[in-house]
Amino acid sequence: MQLPVYSLGGEIVKQIEVSDRLFAEPFNEAVVHQAMVRQQANARQGTASTKTRSEVAGSTRKLFRQKHTGSARAGSIRSPLRRGGGVVFGPKPRSYRQAMPKKMRRLALRCMLSAKARDGELKVIEGLELAEPKTREMARILAALGVDSSALIVTGGPEANVAKSARNLSLVKAMPASILSVIDLLSYRVLLMTESAVRKAEELWGNGLSQGGGSASLRGVAPSGDN
Repeated sequence: MQLPVYSLGGEIVKQIEVSDRLFAEPFNEAVVHQAMVRQQANARQGTASTKTRSEVAGSTRKLFRQKHTGSARAGSIRSPLRRGGGVVFGPKPRSYRQAMPKKMRRLALRCMLSAKARDGELKVIEGLELAEPKTREMARILAALGVDSSALIVTGGPEANVAKSARNLSLVKAMPASILSVIDLLSYRVLLMTESAVRKAEELWGNGLSQGGGSASLRGVAPSGDN
């Protein structure tokens, strides 16, 4: 399929051929949902901890005699029924990590990229290289491209000036293509990708189409990060 390429002034300058496998994949809601839940679960620290009645401090002496007090029998001050006592079925340190096959993780990313392209929420730009961090310049570029909502800017590689220029803008985030995730794609409405980012994504998760439109096979290329 073909996608238009925009200049930083918001004008279409050319059309590029992109991988149908990456930008025309049928949406699989179950796989995308599983990938989202997995990423959120893996981000949990799992360090919450409470003490049971055997772990809290307190005497083991019986509080008062069993009978003839007019009160209910009580044997321990550490009972969960009493203030300062243990917690029943409270959280303990544990791992929330979930496993997911690599093919399913890559499918989830392809589904999200395809959904962005299909819904008109994907814009490819020629390049985005800033000489110095300028929030005003980034805001001008987004306005020229017609971005009036949350936006995710994806570059081919790490761009420190781009990231610094975007971090002070509300609902705008910049990142390299190699660490793109399903949560990022779900969290931002507009996806801005540089042409180099598109080629990087094709190399990692698609067919690796070249500029001429021909397909090339993946030769053992594995994505970095948790994708």
